[in-house]
Amino acid sequence: MVIKDKETEEAQLSNKINAPGQAGSTCEPDLNISSSGVVKERSRNWGWMLSGIICVNILILGCALVSGSAYNKVDISTPDLQVFLIILLLFTSIWMLYYTIYIARKENAVVYKDGYAGPVWLRGGLVLFGLLSIVMDIFKIASYVGYLHCDSAVKVVFPGVQLVFILVQTYFLWIHAKDCVQIQKNVTRCGLMLTLSTNLVVWMTAVTEESLHQTTVPNYPSNTTKLSGRSMYINKVGYGDNTCKCSHTSCSIFKVAYYYLYPFNIEYSLFASAMAYILWKNVGRVVDGHGNHRIKFCLKDVFLGPVAGILLVVAGLATFIVYEMEMQKDNNDDDDKKDNAVMMHLVMNIVTVTLMSVSTVIGCAIYKVDHREHVSEKNPTRSLDVGLLVGASLGQFIISYFTIVAMVATGAQGHLNRLNLAWGILMVIQLGLQNFFIIEGLHREPFHVVHPITVVVNPYVLQPSKDLSKDLEGSNMDTKSSPVLTAHSLHGHTAEHRPKLLWKRRVLKEVCVFLLLGNVIV
Repeated sequence: MVIKDKETEEAQLSNKINAPGQAGSTCEPDLNISSSGVVKERSRNWGWMLSGIICVNILILGCALVSGSAYNKVDISTPDLQVFLIILLLFTSIWMLYYTIYIARKENAVVYKDGYAGPVWLRGGLVLFGLLSIVMDIFKIASYVGYLHCDSAVKVVFPGVQLVFILVQTYFLWIHAKDCVQIQKNVTRCGLMLTLSTNLVVWMTAVTEESLHQTTVPNYPSNTTKLSGRSMYINKVGYGDNTCKCSHTSCSIFKVAYYYLYPFNIEYSLFASAMAYILWKNVGRVVDGHGNHRIKFCLKDVFLGPVAGILLVVAGLATFIVYEMEMQKDNNDDDDKKDNAVMMHLVMNIVTVTLMSVSTVIGCAIYKVDHREHVSEKNPTRSLDVGLLVGASLGQFIISYFTIVAMVATGAQGHLNRLNLAWGILMVIQLGLQNFFIIEGLHREPFHVVHPITVVVNPYVLQPSKDLSKDLEGSNMDTKSSPVLTAHSLHGHTAEHRPKLLWKRRVLKEVCVFLLLGNVIV
């Protein structure tokens, strides 16, 4: 008995010892799964953090160089800034070429694509602004060549490098705007942040150069500035000191030409920055196949919105041209004409903003009776659209509120001040309504076309018989042709009665087209 008790105790001890091992073996796959998930999470956080650090450092250094080169008292010249930009443009172009070649050679490198990212209008705008930026760089090269004998050659090299960069980046963003990269995630994140920061530094440089062209005032011997209409004599930014003269006679023509192309280069940098940010957010993202809707916008069955918008744009351009011509006249005697031009300009703006507000209210009312579901899926493209919309409207909000405060504080004396006050109030209302309308539309599911149901009659069901085989043998030709004719006749019947565009969708299209054209002239 004692020996049996010892054996049972030893067996129980061995079972207790082996139990943790068995439990550990059963839990081992879960531990492996959790550990691999932790490793992936750490790798993703590491890539985000490293790419963010690269972007912040490049932006701060670029901001310091751009700010320093804008002041004459700081010993940072324009060539110093351009050398930094050349290095950034070369590194970014090399990475984009590497990414394009690697993705092309790697089989199944991009499995998922974001259907909302890189729409046609955005890529088309990028190409248009890129072409105009290339023209600007060509004019810069032609103008700077005339100063090579007395100025730095970096000013000629920089537009050439920027021209190549625009070509490479435009091709890169056109082809890979929708990519959700699943390989080399950390390298791709760092490269996209390099692209984003490079475009932002180029944007800061272009904005600063355009501002200097408009605000640099010469020092006259009498130490006074002579007014002409509403503007001062402005000396545009030169190429060094005044002793450096151009070697050919076309420098002034090219200088004026590329000066007017600066806004397109600024817009190109902003478009490229937005697309690079969306690519960075989509790195490692898994997109559902059913979430990608191919939405086509066409102006079929839409008439009132485009016509009213085009008339508004033509009237706004006409009043703006008259306003500019009157304000730029040298004689200060005829103040009544200038007041009438200002009044006409303000009345046109008030009418435009009022019509846009009314159309926006109509669009918001359509949303109330519309039963489309709200989109709950998180999408970086939609989030960026909302952020850019709100951020871009902040400037106009600030201008409008400052105008309201100034007019109220001064008592709004005179009809021009009252019109200015009314314009400021209406602009605040219109911006608030328009932002709500656009954001609400971005978070709605698209309209789905419901096709009519086609019913095909089965003749075998309509003519039952006991001896079906004999009937089928007897009427073989009739039964073969009957279904085909029935289906053909039904398809022809449905083709004649195609469903028209839903009235709610048509009204929303009219409103959107009118708001698009109205924002062009406001």
